[in-house]
Amino acid sequence: MGPRPPLSLKGRALRLLSGREYARAELERKLAPHEEAPGQLRRVLDDLQAKGFIDDQRAADSVVHRRSGKLGAMRIRQELQGKGLAEDLVRQAVAGLQATEFERACEIWERRFGEPAADAAARAKQVRFLVSRGFSGEVVARVLKRARVAVD
Repeated sequence: MGPRPPLSLKGRALRLLSGREYARAELERKLAPHEEAPGQLRRVLDDLQAKGFIDDQRAADSVVHRRSGKLGAMRIRQELQGKGLAEDLVRQAVAGLQATEFERACEIWERRFGEPAADAAARAKQVRFLVSRGFSGEVVARVLKRARVAVD
């Protein structure tokens, strides 16, 4: 067998979309280097969007679903913004996470640490871990306070 012919722009887009949901802006960035004629990429993406292959709402929901078990709302907001999603879509997706933020942070803390910090250094490590995962300082404080109360 000889070398395969290069994939068309539409073929590349479909290959990417077969793996996971992509926002339109994200696909534009990935496929721009492969555009051979001006306007070609826009036409391909318009066609795929009209056929339902590209849906920014679905892409946002996918990120929230995949990442909410490990990350806080602030970090997920950052990821959604990085994908080029509209601000109102990002705001809507993150608003749904706010209601479960404390519970999710508790679960993540429990999986990682499982017991209250023995000293200030261990406490600082736990705080850094949760903050790096995108949880607010208020939520982190509530999680650590709950852990201390549970032991007392």
